[in-house]
Amino acid sequence: MTDTTAVTPFLSAAALHGDLEDWGPLAEATGDPMQTSGTTTWADGDLEMGVWECTPGPSYWKLETNEAIHIVSGRMTVTPDGGEPQDIGPGDSAVFPVGWAGTWQIHETIRKLYVLF
Repeated sequence: MTDTTAVTPFLSAAALHGDLEDWGPLAEATGDPMQTSGTTTWADGDLEMGVWECTPGPSYWKLETNEAIHIVSGRMTVTPDGGEPQDIGPGDSAVFPVGWAGTWQIHETIRKLYVLF
């Protein structure tokens, strides 16, 4: 059963200084292994929000959910299949709709706030 208690999760502490759990190697990595860590601050079924961190390297994504992100630290180049690359870094936000496919080239360990919806 899902806990529906009204709670307002505050992400600032986790985003900047919080301890993250080891989430293992990134399955989407297309080069050397990339290490991920994170924390889920709220979840309700397929809806989720939290903090995610990943070490540098290339990866390929085909999304099965919508994802909104806000970059806290690090930088990466995001290139949709058939599209133009775009660099994103601290302070940038992006939304990736269901079915989005393309590469993320992480240049510096990235920490992002994420919402899956």
